[in-house]
Amino acid sequence: MKLPFNKISVIGLGYIGLPTAATLASRGVEVTGVDVSPKAVEAIQRGKIHIVEPDLDAVVHQVVKDGKLKAVSAPEPAEVFILAVPTPFQGKHKPDLSYIKAAAKSIAPVLKKGNLVILESTSPVGTTEKLSRWLSESRKDLSFPHRKGEKADIQLAYCPERVLPGNVLQELVQNDRIIGGLTPKATKMARAVYEIFVRGECLESDARTAEMAKLTENSFRDVNIAFANELSLICEKLKINVWELIELANHHPRVKILQPGPGVGGHCIAVDPWFIVDSAPKESKIIRTAREVNDGKPRKVVEMIRTAAKKSKKPVVACLGLAFKADIDDLRESPAVEIVRELAKDKKLRLLAVEPHVQVLPKELLGLKNVELCEAEEALKRSSVAVLLVNHRVFQGLNRNLLKGKGLVDTRGGWR
Repeated sequence: MKLPFNKISVIGLGYIGLPTAATLASRGVEVTGVDVSPKAVEAIQRGKIHIVEPDLDAVVHQVVKDGKLKAVSAPEPAEVFILAVPTPFQGKHKPDLSYIKAAAKSIAPVLKKGNLVILESTSPVGTTEKLSRWLSESRKDLSFPHRKGEKADIQLAYCPERVLPGNVLQELVQNDRIIGGLTPKATKMARAVYEIFVRGECLESDARTAEMAKLTENSFRDVNIAFANELSLICEKLKINVWELIELANHHPRVKILQPGPGVGGHCIAVDPWFIVDSAPKESKIIRTAREVNDGKPRKVVEMIRTAAKKSKKPVVACLGLAFKADIDDLRESPAVEIVRELAKDKKLRLLAVEPHVQVLPKELLGLKNVELCEAEEALKRSSVAVLLVNHRVFQGLNRNLLKGKGLVDTRGGWR
């Protein structure tokens, strides 16, 4: 197959950038991955990975061995630049676009006429237009779509990722993709990039609609999770088993209630709805309320754990799971980390944190004298209270006898 582009650069080699770079490289494209982390660059150059994602290690090893993927610390010339950098909060739920702006400044010196820049980072509506202006500020000698449209030297598009951590390699290929250019020309160029590896449908739109689509998808999930989480609080008050209730209600042919949990984490669902609220605060009432429900759930779980701990003179709490979801090492915006950190304020509690996918405690918990990273069985043996915060597969095989006689707080329904 003749490739529409032979050299692509991926800026940001994290949970999305590295799988994207490796997938493109596996299709024969020459890919240069760029990351500010020396640890990440060094690992990839050795054919290793610095994140947990099933099957990614084998793909990266092969494409590095084949000379199709290399990692560097500074951008090099390419035909296409894909930006996959973080968009966290700054202050109170305000989007921080500094990583995108920094990425723009880093690639600007190596841009050439005819290049395409694709933003994948989840972003507020209008960010791709800002990216065009930021690039033009650094490269006065080139023209960009916000001024020259289709006649611009550099074209820009927004193409959000839509993958599930733990199944990224499969979903990168199988899921439909939204392609939103600042111009129709950019849309066509970006579509050609994704058709190199996407088997799903490539859906053409404009950049603003594509930006809003990603935020909408995650906000939809957030609202539905909020319903389940609020239901769990109601059931707690009314002495009803929420897991049984949801199972029964879901037998209705048009009802599909999601599973409650200790909150919502990750860089997408826990963050993206606030981008909509920030852009249209008066209009986004349901979206804001859902966020507040889910943001408030960890505090309710903390109250439940403290109540269970009061039954012991010297309470030791086993907190099973720190990641934001099962079977991954991603701790971003994790409600489990937030819960452990809040519990640690009570110096009477001894906290045994169990997270099989990390080697050290996250920075939020480092230095806390009453928090210890521990193996699951040891934690259960030593504890008076056991808390299931993440339903990792490895926890399912634990000896249930280790739970006998303890105060139990099950936020995932794994012990029912």
